[in-house]
Amino acid sequence: MPADNAHLIVAAARRRAAATRRRAVTALRRMDTTGTAITFETVAREAGVSRSWLYNQPDLRAEIERLRARHRAPATRPVPDRQRASDLSLLRRLEAATTRNRQLEAENRQLREALALALGERRTADVRSEHVTTGLPVPRAIGPC
Repeated sequence: MPADNAHLIVAAARRRAAATRRRAVTALRRMDTTGTAITFETVAREAGVSRSWLYNQPDLRAEIERLRARHRAPATRPVPDRQRASDLSLLRRLEAATTRNRQLEAENRQLREALALALGERRTADVRSEHVTTGLPVPRAIGPC
């Protein structure tokens, strides 16, 4: 009568099942830690298991669905309608910014003109003092052209 080796076959199947489960759990943890997108397809590929096997494991299935939902959740909540800026308020803000921009442009223009005048006066003073020390005649300043 041949020896009954069924217990060896059952033990090998259990070891394979445990190894498969460990690969799936390890892959799932690694993907969650690294921020990799978690889907049944990506977990199956990462762990080297079939998608159908994952779907048939209730605890792994629930964990994949939980992590997938968590990663899909938006980082910020949408702004409620009552807190959103209306078209009218945005138009008012744009008008205020345009007015301020015009004021700053005018102020910059005035400052440039004042600086040009001051630099011209300083240059004239430097030229006069140079002519006084050298004894040359002082040139007359030419007016604006």
